[in-house]
This record gives sequence, structure tokens and C-alpha cells, in this order.
Amino acid sequence: MRLVLLGPPGAGKGTQAAYIVEKFNIPHISTGDIFRKNVKEGTELGKKAKAYMDKGELVPDEVVVAIVEDRLKEDDCKEGFLLDGFPRTVTQAENLDIVLDKMNVAINKVININVNKDVLVERASGRRVCRNCGATYHIVFKPTKAENICDICGGEVYQRSDDAEATVSKRIEVYIQETQPLIKYYENKGSLVTINGEQDMDHVRKDIISALGE
Repeated sequence: MRLVLLGPPGAGKGTQAAYIVEKFNIPHISTGDIFRKNVKEGTELGKKAKAYMDKGELVPDEVVVAIVEDRLKEDDCKEGFLLDGFPRTVTQAENLDIVLDKMNVAINKVININVNKDVLVERASGRRVCRNCGATYHIVFKPTKAENICDICGGEVYQRSDDAEATVSKRIEVYIQETQPLIKYYENKGSLVTINGEQDMDHVRKDIISALGE
């Protein structure tokens, strides 16, 4: 099972990714994680990526693709993988196809968790975090028993600056603009499956499993 997982911030990708990798016994490949691992271990590719990151520049596609290719060649990917956070652009998707072609494999499905922008903003901007123990809450879905006081440790519960409505809205807008061409690309290839991410988590999971033919 070789999969790509797409979905905007707040779509519940993390929850579904955890379920998919456990069900199919495949590694969850998050580009953020493999970037940090390469940088930490000081690999050649890690050094290249760090040089761009230190200057606050985007890491070029060829370096990103090379780091992903390196990871896909590891033994635990022989039976499949779940790619999360990559590809982000059509160019990266085309390069990924070339890499997989060399390995004589292909992407089986691209799962796109779709959620209306207004719902995403409500989900993310309602999130609250305890300053003390890091427990997370939501003013609608998981409120604290006492206002702004953590149920676990009694610490102050606050809204992180990156969860502010304007910031969240901008982040989602950028994601939608960036991902639209990528969604079209996989749609044209016939591998895209769009899942309604506004349902409860169990329904989303069932729809994903059904789409994967299980």
C-alpha cells in the first residue's frame, strides 16, 4: 500500500495517518521528520538542506526529493508507505513519479481529506493549550471544566498566537492555493480519493478504508 495523504491544517490528518499506518503496517513518512533526522545526523543531504534553512530560504525541490528518495529506499518501505507533507507541488509529484518508476513501484492512492475553510478556522482557532503541562482543549469540542484552567494540572489555558483566527485563515488560504494544482494532477492520473473530513473521526476512517478497497 503506497499512499499519499493530503489535507489542510485542522483536517484531522494526524489521527487518520496513525490509524492507516497501524492497519496496513507501513511506515508514516513525514517530510518534517526526515528533514530533522538528516539535519541532526549531519548527512550530506541534511547539510545541504540546513544551508538553505539557516538562510530562511525554501529547500529546493531536488534536495527535498533526494531526501525522500533516500528514505523510500530503506527496508521498511518495501511493502509500502504513507507519505505525509510531500509532495506539495506538481513538480515534486512529477519527480516522485520518476523516483518510484526507477524503483518499479507506483502510488496506489492519494487520500485528500477535504474540509470547508470555515470549519477549519473554527476547529483551529478554538484550540487552547495549557501553559504548564501542554494539555490541549477546544472551546467547542473539548472545553475545560473551569474557564481557562487546565483540568489536569490547574495551569493557565491560553490560545497560541498561531491559532489566532486571522493567522489560521491565512495558513489555510495558502494551503488551498498551493494544493489545488496538485489535487488536479492526481485527479487526472485517476489515483485521487476525496474524503469528507467534516464527519466524525470514525466515519472518516471508514470512508478511507473503503476507498482503499478494504
